[in-house]
Amino acid sequence: MTSTPPDPHASSSSDVAVRRRAPAAERNRDAILAVLERVLPGTGTVLEIASGTGQHAVHCVAALTGIVWQPSDPSADACASIAAWRAHAQLPNLAAPLALDVTADDWGIGEVAAVVCINMIHIAPWQAVEGLFRGAAARLGAGGVLYLYGPYRRNGAYTAPSNEAFDAQLRANDPRWGVRDLEAVQTLAATNGFTFVEIVDMPANNFSVVFRKEG
Repeated sequence: MTSTPPDPHASSSSDVAVRRRAPAAERNRDAILAVLERVLPGTGTVLEIASGTGQHAVHCVAALTGIVWQPSDPSADACASIAAWRAHAQLPNLAAPLALDVTADDWGIGEVAAVVCINMIHIAPWQAVEGLFRGAAARLGAGGVLYLYGPYRRNGAYTAPSNEAFDAQLRANDPRWGVRDLEAVQTLAATNGFTFVEIVDMPANNFSVVFRKEG
C-alpha cells in the first residue's frame, strides 16, 4: 500500500485560521482590479499600503503578472494574514509583507513604480493621510501612480445617506477617523507634488481616485 504525498498547496487548519477574510474585499476586488489594470504601469514594484487581510494583494497580483506586488501593514496580525495568503497562493510576484507605518520616515523600501491604498484614509487619523502622501512622493518617480479607494465627501456633502451613517460610526469609534473631503485630499496631493488624474465611481458609493507624481 502506497501513501499519497502531501499537497504543497493544501491549507492546514492553522493556516486557514490565520488567513483572515473581509467580506468587503471579496465584493469590491474585481471592480478595483478593473481600474488598476488600466492605470498601473505594466512593470515595476507596486507598494500596497495597509494591505489588511491580504486578499486584494493575492487577487490583483494573480492578474498583474508583470509587476511585483509589495504588501504592507502596521499590524502584526495583518502581516501574518498576508503571509498566510502568500504561502497559500504561491505567486512568484507577491513579496513578503512589510511592517510599515506611513507616519514613519523610514518605510523600509526605496523607489517604487506605484502606490496603492485601499480603504485606509477614513480609518486612520489625518496624520496618517499626510504621511501617506509624503512617503509616496518620496518613493515615486516622475509619472508614478498613487491610487486610493474608499468613500469620500464631495463639495462638502455626503454622496449617499449610507456614507453619512458610516462617517458617524467611524467618528464614534475614534474622533480622528472619518469620511474625508475629496477636495482636502486633492489639496494635500498637490502640496506633495501630485497631479489629480481622475475619479471613478465604484460600487457601494465608493470611489477610485488616481494621482500621478509630477515630473
